[in-house]
Amino acid sequence: MFRRLPGDEARNLVSTTPDTAVVFRPAVVTTPAIVTIVILAGRLLAGLVRTVWRHPIAIGVLVVPSVLCWLYGWQTALLLIAPLPTGLAAWAVVDRGSCARWVGRRLLAWWRLIFVYRRHWQPVMIVSGLGRHLRGRDYLPRLGKVTCNAWADTVTVRMLDGQAVKDWADRIDHLAHGFGAPSCRIQVIKAGRLVLTFPRRDPLATPIPALPVPAVATVGPVEIGRQEDGSPWLLKILGTHVLVAGATGAGKGSIIWSTIRALLPALRAGLVEIWALDPKLMELSFGRALFGPHYAATPEECANLLEQAVKKMQERAARFGGVQRSHTPTVEDPFVLVVVDEVAFLTAYQADKDLKRRVSAALATLTTQGRAVGVGVLAALQDPRKEVMTIRNLFPDKIALRLDESEQVDMVLGDGARDRGALADRISPNPGKGAGVGYVRLETSPDPVRVRAAYVSDTDIRAMAAQIGEAR
Repeated sequence: MFRRLPGDEARNLVSTTPDTAVVFRPAVVTTPAIVTIVILAGRLLAGLVRTVWRHPIAIGVLVVPSVLCWLYGWQTALLLIAPLPTGLAAWAVVDRGSCARWVGRRLLAWWRLIFVYRRHWQPVMIVSGLGRHLRGRDYLPRLGKVTCNAWADTVTVRMLDGQAVKDWADRIDHLAHGFGAPSCRIQVIKAGRLVLTFPRRDPLATPIPALPVPAVATVGPVEIGRQEDGSPWLLKILGTHVLVAGATGAGKGSIIWSTIRALLPALRAGLVEIWALDPKLMELSFGRALFGPHYAATPEECANLLEQAVKKMQERAARFGGVQRSHTPTVEDPFVLVVVDEVAFLTAYQADKDLKRRVSAALATLTTQGRAVGVGVLAALQDPRKEVMTIRNLFPDKIALRLDESEQVDMVLGDGARDRGALADRISPNPGKGAGVGYVRLETSPDPVRVRAAYVSDTDIRAMAAQIGEAR
């Protein structure tokens, strides 16, 4: 009645009705021992080659002394090896940076690969849900190369088939705590491969004093602070608009004044005009002499100044139409930077509906049409909600300083920014540790970059205003 199937036969049937579930055990094919040995030996050899290729210095430090001891005895090996650590110590004294880059960090990367990431990889992946334990076997993402720089570890990972980047982004806290790091950031390098960044220390923990005034007038990207990797933070202002969001005391003034300070030579040369809107009458009033007639404090003055900027923009557009598509600052047509300290005071909290309408219309016009003719907007606000700032998507470049809620991070930097590691809601409220610290998301890149703006004191601002006053 039943046909034999490979591997087993039907047995213990109690019913012959058509809907009876019949379960057969699959056939088990025994793998020859020699095949298993060859596979394991091949994997071992491939692992050794990969380890030597990735960590030649660490392997050499272990293998060379062992071989010398085995061939010549420990006394001779000690005499042969002694010059090496002596030379490394001298190298570290003479040029510590290059020694750390070529030797120290390679050894550190090997150490952390073996004793941190590989040691904890399986439990962290299983507990966090990024790995699977099925039928007695673990299916884990593949741990790749580990490299170290001065402040963080970068770990290359190959995801499991069927995983998405969001699966990892939702578990950045699990990964950070699992490997003993304060945070974790995720970057996609190509399909199926990620780079995880685990900071070992915070290079932005201490305030940065005001940077020196540039010696050369420039309107290009201006240096206003430092990035987390130690490189200068260059803020692009020509050909874009910048939105800065942060809670009270987060350091919005540091970004505004560092930008103005970097533009000081161009301001003296007549290549830049700074139009300042200071509805709070606190932040920009210290440097009022820097702005000349282009300073507004009351809502009525702010609306008038914005409309003057729109008129100037439209006049330039009429002259440039059909002649040029981008603007190069000159003395005749300088770059105009409109700085608004608390834009929400004018667009959301303004009781006068007519003034509110005028300000919103002028800002929308400037942010949609001003880039090509050399008119940029640098706006700061505390509350990034859509009903407060309806035109926030018109700012290509965005900066998130310390924020009160995790949801506000994506409001400022765009969807998915927090999942990629922009933890602006976790920045310390301590002014010494967190003021001026934030995350930048540029129009050209979806990955947020952690930065800190230099602090420009009241004394520095008065000195800047005095220099401009003397030049005028």
